[in-house]
Amino acid sequence: MALDDPKTLVSTDWLAAHMRDPDLRIIDASWYMEAENRDAKAEYDAGHIPGARFFDIDEISDARSSLPHMVPSGEKFMSRMRAMGIGDGHQVVVYDGAGLFSAPRVWWMFRLMGQMNVAVLDGGLKKWLAEGREVEDLPPVIRDRHMMVRFQNQMVKDVTQVAAAAKLGAPQIVDARPPERFAGSVPEPRAGLRAGHIPGSRNVYYKDLLSEDGTMKAPDALKAAFAAGGVDMSKPVITTCGSGITACILALALERIGKSDHAVYDGSWTEWGSVPTMPIETGEA
Repeated sequence: MALDDPKTLVSTDWLAAHMRDPDLRIIDASWYMEAENRDAKAEYDAGHIPGARFFDIDEISDARSSLPHMVPSGEKFMSRMRAMGIGDGHQVVVYDGAGLFSAPRVWWMFRLMGQMNVAVLDGGLKKWLAEGREVEDLPPVIRDRHMMVRFQNQMVKDVTQVAAAAKLGAPQIVDARPPERFAGSVPEPRAGLRAGHIPGSRNVYYKDLLSEDGTMKAPDALKAAFAAGGVDMSKPVITTCGSGITACILALALERIGKSDHAVYDGSWTEWGSVPTMPIETGEA
């Protein structure tokens, strides 16, 4: 169970107790890999936590980029949140249908935009439903609310910055992908990408941070998982993955254990693995 913290992770009990708070806003940030053949918006329309707004990760992104769901401009993010009735002074809780998968991406994006009163629902909709809690299929009532964006540049890294980190050995690069993808022993799910990992990076598979019920492990277990992955916690961390989704699970876990000097490589392997001039390594870290 989550040690409730409205800036990182809250339990289903916490959300149920605060459902009627006037400044609480709930977001359904469900997103699935193409191979799963699931329609996140259709599932939201069929049933969601009461009052939840749907956050389309692919649409609320940088449409100018050829890479998937890259961070949008501050202006676009602000505009979309205002249209969803989310703004300054709100406590935001984000969940997803998988349990704990894509919601941390939206948690991280809010923080990137300078909005810190945001938490992930531990166990997500899966746990909420398993406990027999209420859902609805009604659209939320939207009330306009202004949002001020204060972009936190230190929280996101581009390919040039990651290449420099790989060369210098700092910050430490930590990859959330499954071990076989990190090692390059299986093909990447996205066509056209090379197999392997960024030179010098470490591997902490995001699922190793989760319990069997899909909730995040306790802080001591999170620390053990990073230690097992060979992560040097004295260095700043850049998290990466396939396309910037599960890298944010690592970011959430780092925040939970009190490590705040972390950033996400937004392009992740979709960018690095597609550029022939970028060096790669294969095998275990």
